[in-house]
Amino acid sequence: MDLRFSQLDYIKPELGAEFTGEGVHFAVFSAHAEQMDLCIFSDDGAEEVARLPLPKREGDIWSGYIAGLKPGTLYGYRAHGPYEPANGHRFNPNKLLLDPYAKQVFGELIWDDVLYGYGVGSPEEDLSFDERDSAPFMVKGVVQDTSFDWDGDQTIRRNWTDTIIYEAHVRGLTMQHPKVPEKLRGTFLGMCSEPIVDHLVKLGITAVEVLPIHYFPDDRYLTEKGLRNYWGYQSLGFFAPQPRYLAEARILEFKTMVKRFHAAGIEVIMDVVYNHTAEGSERGPTLSFRGLDNLSYYRLSPDDPRHSYDTTGTGNTLNVSNPMVTRMVLDSLRYWVGVMHVDGFRFDLASTLGRTRHVEFDRDGAFFHAIRQDPVLAGVKLIAEPWDVGDGGYQVGGFPFPFREWNDKYRDDVRSFWKGDEGMAPRLAERLSASSRQFNHSDRGATASINFLSAHDGFTLADTVSYRDKHNEANGEENRDGHSNNHSDNMGAEGETDDAGIVDARMHRRLNMMATLLLSQGVPMILAGDEIGNSQAGNNNAYCQDNDISWIDWDGHEDDFLALCRKLVALRKAHPCLSPERFSNGVEGPNHIEWYGSDGTAMDQAAWDDPQRRALGVYVVARDVDADPPDVTDRLFMIFNAGGEVEFTLPSSEEGTVWHRLLDTRESEKFLDAPAEEKIVVHAESIVVFEGRGE
Repeated sequence: MDLRFSQLDYIKPELGAEFTGEGVHFAVFSAHAEQMDLCIFSDDGAEEVARLPLPKREGDIWSGYIAGLKPGTLYGYRAHGPYEPANGHRFNPNKLLLDPYAKQVFGELIWDDVLYGYGVGSPEEDLSFDERDSAPFMVKGVVQDTSFDWDGDQTIRRNWTDTIIYEAHVRGLTMQHPKVPEKLRGTFLGMCSEPIVDHLVKLGITAVEVLPIHYFPDDRYLTEKGLRNYWGYQSLGFFAPQPRYLAEARILEFKTMVKRFHAAGIEVIMDVVYNHTAEGSERGPTLSFRGLDNLSYYRLSPDDPRHSYDTTGTGNTLNVSNPMVTRMVLDSLRYWVGVMHVDGFRFDLASTLGRTRHVEFDRDGAFFHAIRQDPVLAGVKLIAEPWDVGDGGYQVGGFPFPFREWNDKYRDDVRSFWKGDEGMAPRLAERLSASSRQFNHSDRGATASINFLSAHDGFTLADTVSYRDKHNEANGEENRDGHSNNHSDNMGAEGETDDAGIVDARMHRRLNMMATLLLSQGVPMILAGDEIGNSQAGNNNAYCQDNDISWIDWDGHEDDFLALCRKLVALRKAHPCLSPERFSNGVEGPNHIEWYGSDGTAMDQAAWDDPQRRALGVYVVARDVDADPPDVTDRLFMIFNAGGEVEFTLPSSEEGTVWHRLLDTRESEKFLDAPAEEKIVVHAESIVVFEGRGE
């Protein structure tokens, strides 16, 4: 083929490598480059068969069109420009660069000093200049034809009030499932295989939140220790799926997964990492953004642009205050919605995305405005991890609509309540009522809080009741990594035990915690495997453990606990008073919540101030305010008792109603619909739920 640029008859505004049907249009952003070379490679990626300077530059976008070029072509870029680290510039045309807009990545990154723009080990390392060619060690982009027969499939757009999220890892969920075909384990096709989908549907899950699937390499220091970047929070390609999750190296496998989940009524939410990249600090490799335009793509120290400005703890911070970097992030989000049909995103370290040019967090920042005004993105699910490691980075409750937020206060307070810590009754009340203190402002709804007991980062639910201390020795950091304050309790033995009493006590506490999650207002999120008692042997930072530590142990499947979890999800779905759209808004409003002591009277301040209080009664009501007169459509009374056995007087309900017991977590038959007496005995460490019905 004659590899040379020709003229397009029309303007093509897209960035990346776009197949037109008759050729490929290439476009890449760099404000400070002096020349941009497109490199074409042989089918095996071993030989650079052409190096062509992009012929057109307009508005800092370099572009060119090659007629006759087909999907499947391997390519990369080389950027010419100043190598002036003191001024923030690190151009080095000897380093092959991955297109930030590449839709697929070919090959494996082979770690070698040649991947660095400077001479590793030389004096003042990152100020030196390395002239070796990195192409033999680099991954390449793959030109794609992104068409796919969606057969009418669209994003689901389920109401937040009806949402139950399941956080899962592609490999972790499937690698050890005995009914997933072996060749599909660890892949998107394995994740959407019939056994997995059937499990999620029976559990009652409405949305799967998938840990990062954007292309990411394994960190060099991990590969040198024989470990792997398992979680994937080191993105390098924001448009390309991780190759190791593809069974046959076809991006349509991701689309197939989404389509199958949608057919089962399950939304797909992607965990995305737009706050930093895999290139690390100024001493990191030159793989893409650093070589294309370090000064534009990254935040640099205002005092010394030689150095990165890091609010993420990873060495660098993506500069979303630059409009073209913001465009890249928005283009990526729109691509995954419009082309790949995902239903939403969870933003890792999202406080970084809200930092202004002067690096303070601003809930009215340009990035949030850009998303709110985007007609594609404003309607999908958006979830913030509301913190980073920079000054003022902890922002739980501080994000604007339409963002929902991970609520770590929920996790910590629910764990502490059931552990028996003093003074937790008021905090539990906050968590049961959608954490109104954090989120009931700026006209935010009661679904702003994403409630969770455990997530990929930290103890699993089973480990929360089995370990007092973290056990991260396998990570190779002498157990120094990971959180030390886990609000956990081993309940009498550290780790696995044959003591039947301890095993039983742990199961009951897990049940109480899972029931609390599904009886709380807000949006519940379940960590994959918690419903079957999965353990990571006390490792609370398994980011590098692509092995039995992190993979769900389906052979240890707890059928009894799973059956209880299914019933808890069904109970939640049957009672709209547990998932109101708005916060409690008065006795005459559409939803209302009240708090009671064991004597059947409303809690007063003295009761709230009692640090020894372990039992709390909760009365929740849903009301049809449009009826004449307004009509109560759903009412529950729930007792949460983390202490010893206590007699509880049920509050008097409206005339003509009777309380029926629906759940008692300490009874042998936990879900039993039966009329209740006015006074009942509440077992130690238990939850009891009653429904008020007209007779």
